[in-house]
Amino acid sequence: MVTGGGSGIGAALTLGFLRQGARVAFVQRSDAEAFCDAAEAETGNRPLFIRCDITDVPALLQAVDEANAAHGPVTVLVNNAANDARHDTLTTSEADWDRLMAVNLKAYFFAAKSVIAGMKEAGGGSIVNLTSISYMIGNTGYPVYTTANSGINGMTRSLAREFGPDLIRVNALAPGWVLTQKQRDMWVTPEGLAAHLERQCLKQALSPEDIVGGTLFLASDASRMMTGQSLVIDGGVAVTG
Repeated sequence: MVTGGGSGIGAALTLGFLRQGARVAFVQRSDAEAFCDAAEAETGNRPLFIRCDITDVPALLQAVDEANAAHGPVTVLVNNAANDARHDTLTTSEADWDRLMAVNLKAYFFAAKSVIAGMKEAGGGSIVNLTSISYMIGNTGYPVYTTANSGINGMTRSLAREFGPDLIRVNALAPGWVLTQKQRDMWVTPEGLAAHLERQCLKQALSPEDIVGGTLFLASDASRMMTGQSLVIDGGVAVTG
């Protein structure tokens, strides 16, 4: 199950799982039937699209129930949907805070909580929480978003510890600046992109497809003894270790 799985990075992830023969369900607020048609035509494997606003927790839980009914217990959850709308500290209202935290952190927690029982029933599972390098490198321009990103990592570690005895693995994946169509339409400028590429070790822009391999790795038995970790795919901006 992929949240926000019909556009941007999420669409690339959905396609990546479909190509592996996985039974994929995804939620998205906007209509994604055309994407499902295209995905089925390409892969021969149609995803289950469930229209849902992930900030509506009862609707999100119902979507997980629908995915369970259609495909059996969700054994891989990818928390991908996010909102990196630009804002600054001094003009952020309490309502802005609540709205951004609802999509960028609260929904992650309740989506994860909702799949635990099914993963226990199935004998284990993998939860992959997409975060961002933005909090690691102290980016400005979206302080509530970076706060949520940091919170995702704390949540990832706590859930990994709590549910490890059930063979449920919980990891984070932190992309750098991935040039989705939304990013290109709203925030990419030649000057801004050039400055960011200067910070990368690898001087090529990231695409949504660059995030697929790492996600499949964290979802699969190839990473069966990896949990509570954060995998960075950013072209070498946040060099850690």
